[in-house]
Amino acid sequence: MSAPLSFTRARLTLLLVLAASLGLSLLLIAGRVVFTGKGLFLFLAWNLFLALVPFGLSTLLGLAAGPLRARLLLPVGAAWLLFFPNAPYLITDLFHLDQRPGVPLWYDLALILSCAWNGLMLAYASLADMQELVRQRLGSAASWAFATFALLLSSFGVYLGRYLRFNSWDVLSNPLTLFYDILHRILHPFGYPGTWGVTVVFGLFLLLGYGTVRALGRGTGRVE
Repeated sequence: MSAPLSFTRARLTLLLVLAASLGLSLLLIAGRVVFTGKGLFLFLAWNLFLALVPFGLSTLLGLAAGPLRARLLLPVGAAWLLFFPNAPYLITDLFHLDQRPGVPLWYDLALILSCAWNGLMLAYASLADMQELVRQRLGSAASWAFATFALLLSSFGVYLGRYLRFNSWDVLSNPLTLFYDILHRILHPFGYPGTWGVTVVFGLFLLLGYGTVRALGRGTGRVE
């Protein structure tokens, strides 16, 4: 049985850096509300919370040990996979960037980029946790196959969220419509080029970014 995740100095450093980065995003959002008196980008705070959910779940699994981890693996792992697309989804909030009166464009750019960056880093940190659990059980090759699958699936989830306006809760609240839309696109792929274009392009972008982060970690001796 694999050992539980330990709060090493590197892990604590990661948590502190993520907390500081999230704090900056929230500060920029709050500053905009105070400056304009409008809550235009308050939804980004909620999106950041949703991006934190998979990281929290992967941390929970990593900290669990022995029989407890075995019992939690399936339900928590399924919940993680369901909520994981919410983290890279923040990248698409760049679509909201526009020149608006009363606020410099550079401020809104910094605000949205900060949130998008946090979503991406939370996704990668969470995926690294889950990949390590897979590696401990099935080996390195299987862990990378899992990471690739998770990122491609999350890209499909990003499409469902951004263009079809589904969210993670629709699995419970609106499962029939969600299932129909997914199945129809799978059975008629050539009728939905945008679906698979977004899935493949975003999937490759996320996979290359994740590989780069892991390579940087290995280069500095912080990632196995």
